[in-house]
Amino acid sequence: MLKWLWLTGLVIVLDQLSKWVMVSWLSLHETVAIIPFFNLTMAHNTGAAFSFLAQAGGWQRWFFVGLALSISIGLFIWIHKLAKTKMEAMSVSMILGGAIGNVIDRIYFGYVIDFLDVYYGSYHWPAFNIADSAIVIGASLLIIDSFRPESKT
Repeated sequence: MLKWLWLTGLVIVLDQLSKWVMVSWLSLHETVAIIPFFNLTMAHNTGAAFSFLAQAGGWQRWFFVGLALSISIGLFIWIHKLAKTKMEAMSVSMILGGAIGNVIDRIYFGYVIDFLDVYYGSYHWPAFNIADSAIVIGASLLIIDSFRPESKT
């Protein structure tokens, strides 16, 4: 199932390219309205999902780098040795690409660059990026795949 690692690479490239474009275009906290429920908003997340531990004082940077690298190794082993279906391999490859995309930010900047802002009225979902999207899509597909009857598809 290693043939699905091209998807990991694609997620990393799209994630890093989109972040480079946004950093070149927007200042921190600058917002550009796109459509009534979606903005581009530059944000720096020093924490984990939903800014968990963002105010922890700095130690979390290397903790999350180590955690993401450990998880990435586990995901690679999963794709290489354990994946049984194409959807499973594709899903794990997307999660791996997202994890690596965000860990690149943490190593290089000390935070993750987020810029996608979805909202309804005054209620905003926490800003996210392409890597986060790939992780959520991959995890969702993995859950769906777990309910399918076992096959070699």
